[in-house]
Amino acid sequence: MLVLHGLGTAAGEVALWAEDSALPATVSGPLPGAAVAHPFAVEDLSHLVPGGRAEVVPLLLPSTGDGPLASPELVRDPLAEPAPPTGVRLEPWLVPAVVLSPGAAAEVLAGLTEAQVRLGSSPHYLRQVTAFAADLADRGRVLPGLVTGVGGLRARWRPALSGVDSARFAKLAAAMPPICRAQPVRPEDTDGRPAAEVLRSLLNALTDHEVRDRLDGLQLATGSGAVESWLGALTGEPGFEADRHEARELRDRIDAWHASAAHDAAVRLGFRLLSPEQNEKEDWRLEFLLQAVEDPSVLIPASQVWRSGQHDVLSRWIHRPQELLLTELGRASRLFRRLDDALAEAHPAGLDLDAEGAYDFLTQAPALDEAGYGVLLPKEWRRPGDVALRLETRSKSATGVVTKDRPLDLKQLVDYRWELSVGGQRLSEAELASLAAAKVPLVRLRGQWTRIDQRGLAAGLAFLNTSRRGEMSVSQAIRHLGASPAPLPVAEVTGDGRFGELLEGKAGRFVERIDTPPGFHGTLRPYQLRGLAWLAFLDELGLGACLADDMGLGKTVQLLALEALCRKDGPRPPTLLVCPMTVVGNWQREAARFTPDLRVHVHHGIDRGPVRAAEADLVITTYALAARDAESLSEVDWDRVVLDEAQNVKNSASQQAKAVRGFTARHRVALTGTPVENRLAELWSIMDFLNPGFLDTANTFHARFSVPIERHGDHEAAARLRRATGPFVLRRLKTDPVVIDDLPERLEFKQLCTLTAEQVTLYRAVVDDMLDQIAQAEQIKRKGLVLATMSKLKQVCNHPAHFFGDGSELAGRSGKLARLEEVLEEVLAEGDKALCFTQFARFGAMLVPYLSERFDTEVLFLHGGTSQPERDRLVERFQSPGGPSLFLLSLKAGGTGLNLTAANHVVHIDRWWNPAVEDQATDRAFRIGQRRDVQVRKFACAGTLEEKIDRILTEKASLARLVVGAGEHWLTELSTESLRELLTLEAP
Repeated sequence: MLVLHGLGTAAGEVALWAEDSALPATVSGPLPGAAVAHPFAVEDLSHLVPGGRAEVVPLLLPSTGDGPLASPELVRDPLAEPAPPTGVRLEPWLVPAVVLSPGAAAEVLAGLTEAQVRLGSSPHYLRQVTAFAADLADRGRVLPGLVTGVGGLRARWRPALSGVDSARFAKLAAAMPPICRAQPVRPEDTDGRPAAEVLRSLLNALTDHEVRDRLDGLQLATGSGAVESWLGALTGEPGFEADRHEARELRDRIDAWHASAAHDAAVRLGFRLLSPEQNEKEDWRLEFLLQAVEDPSVLIPASQVWRSGQHDVLSRWIHRPQELLLTELGRASRLFRRLDDALAEAHPAGLDLDAEGAYDFLTQAPALDEAGYGVLLPKEWRRPGDVALRLETRSKSATGVVTKDRPLDLKQLVDYRWELSVGGQRLSEAELASLAAAKVPLVRLRGQWTRIDQRGLAAGLAFLNTSRRGEMSVSQAIRHLGASPAPLPVAEVTGDGRFGELLEGKAGRFVERIDTPPGFHGTLRPYQLRGLAWLAFLDELGLGACLADDMGLGKTVQLLALEALCRKDGPRPPTLLVCPMTVVGNWQREAARFTPDLRVHVHHGIDRGPVRAAEADLVITTYALAARDAESLSEVDWDRVVLDEAQNVKNSASQQAKAVRGFTARHRVALTGTPVENRLAELWSIMDFLNPGFLDTANTFHARFSVPIERHGDHEAAARLRRATGPFVLRRLKTDPVVIDDLPERLEFKQLCTLTAEQVTLYRAVVDDMLDQIAQAEQIKRKGLVLATMSKLKQVCNHPAHFFGDGSELAGRSGKLARLEEVLEEVLAEGDKALCFTQFARFGAMLVPYLSERFDTEVLFLHGGTSQPERDRLVERFQSPGGPSLFLLSLKAGGTGLNLTAANHVVHIDRWWNPAVEDQATDRAFRIGQRRDVQVRKFACAGTLEEKIDRILTEKASLARLVVGAGEHWLTELSTESLRELLTLEAP
């Protein structure tokens, strides 16, 4: 095994060398003395590192009396447990290495793969520095420079660090592996060179290379003068010749320019904006400060700097604070021009601003912060106030068309009134008049200073002038919830009577209006009656409804009750129910049980023929057949189209989503426990099926909701989306005691399992093999490699035999299997039953015979290849009192559409990493009919990506609960370094 290492040399170059587990650590003693062939000869590196020169580099290495220690990356025997060394100290050694220019080193490191040589921590770090330099060059965060030395005059591009780039530099310096600074240059370098010094030298050289690479072929100037020669050298050969006096003058001018453009001083200029209330004057006040970078709490007003000349507190960092203050004010004036007025004073300490000037400063505050200045804003300052419209509707008192006692007709008229709101606050007529008269973007509104969008305000006022009051139909008012034709976003739509109840999404108010329909043979719980009333109400209006109750709360029976209710007064056209193949049998059984008078036809099978709509009340088909038979199914005018497990149409561009949108129906219903699994676009797809065009186009929805919520965590955008979709989405959780008070507890445990030595070795081998392939791959291929790597690592965490697929024995080789055996032993000892879910059907097939023999009991197994009759037979046997106690299921095949309340234990052997999918599987046992507490155990291997991703999902849970679910897609978007951190095995 070869392990490659590297460092930045004092000359601004990169030295690379390697260890070899097959060679001894040393050949001779430490410096001073003969050269040491450690760890092997340079010629062995020539095929890996072409184009460099061989050198012997002095390095400070951890050593004992036996010589330098092997690096942690050099694994000689992965199963051995060596004793920790004693008497370790840093000793200087001579190491044969290959030295390259930073540009050549970047190309070499980018091309190396783990198949050629194992990369230590230092080459990975050098890749990060190279990426930083490339990013600076791409964003133009560079400055041209001139250096003089033994090599003569040289033109150089250098990074211009400020703001976030300075912070990134500091983080990189802090994260530098010790080996990167192990070259002693001065006698005092007993611990190696300072990290910041090494990083600055390396970043300067890499930035110069990156900029030149981008300017290849460009000629800035020609001529014999110092300036012309310097400009030519910035794109050509770095070295040039010029008159010594002209070169010195040019260097001084360039240095002065750099000093005015950026600095790395320990003290920086700061600005503190004081409101008129804080300033106790009519105007705003911008105070100038000097702030310590190391300790931002140290703030010295400029007035004190001018009075004392040398401030005592600042003396530890800077000797001439007055000079720094003037220099930085001059530099900042390029970003905020009003500072020129202050610079006209002899001792500038601040600047008085009117409201417009304060607004200008607030506009430039982000740029000043980015440039490295301190910016302090008033406590009462509030984020920019979004100007929006609010629509208030009222029933026409003469007819009371939308009162609680009369049905709601979408064509009926209501009185409306438009209002403006700023930052979510409704504005009175007086406030509107005040804002219009002020004509300034910065106003004090209800005790807080707020920046107003003047264009939005003007558009809103113009709209109110022409459309403040009037009449509109109920359907027009509903339209304003989603794709409103108004010139500004509509923050809220309100109403009274039944229309107001619809807008508020309060289905509970309809409970007294609906009784269990006569054609329904069963007892509906109170919350199910409310759900039925809500469905009937939207059915009456012809508005699509998404019943998104938690899994196990009876969406099936509520839909069947709706069918019975709508058909009690006579026949209607049939309802088309589209569902996954796995739940077709369940719908047949439930319909026969609760609505035996309902004529049910299953449109399935090779001889299904024309749609027999006239012979049925409920036609059941699958998503696959809905797409395949779309033409014949579209010939029927359906009374209602229902999508069960509606997340199957989450991809609006899929053939099945297009097919179901094309079916003609008076009413549409979506049933799903997870309206959003991965992205908000899935919610748009479901809503576009229910009420086409309600949320506008997919592109508009993406810009208005998806980007603000998913990318920026915008809670206001999430609230707007909830308000818009709330009337058409009914979501109840079984953990809510108001919904159901007789469901037992669900006790959830996360159980960390320890990898065996064999699993540790396999895990590391997979990571090493795949990471460099991922780093070199692009776009779709990269995403595929990421998912493949995670799948392999999950297989390793399950069992080595699962990874190899070689049919080898299972006992004693997996920490996860050992824990599963312990849990199941307790379950069987208590006389309980358990569901065990795995993502991998192949692993399930391996476990069935092993667990059967281990516990001398029958283990049921359901997977994607299980036929529908056999599936029904397995469920019936498990649910029977004397049936088998262990049921192993593949998560995808058994995670939905099953009632398995005989189990009171659920084990997730491997993680799906989508909480919504896992919860659906758990709900096979935790649902109506369960009388015992359900214990849910989720296995994860300590130190692996299973534990790390579980940690990430826990941290993201608050946003997931907001509106967004969590899937695996986000993992494929991580950078290579983030993936490395995620996948690399940690010590448990």
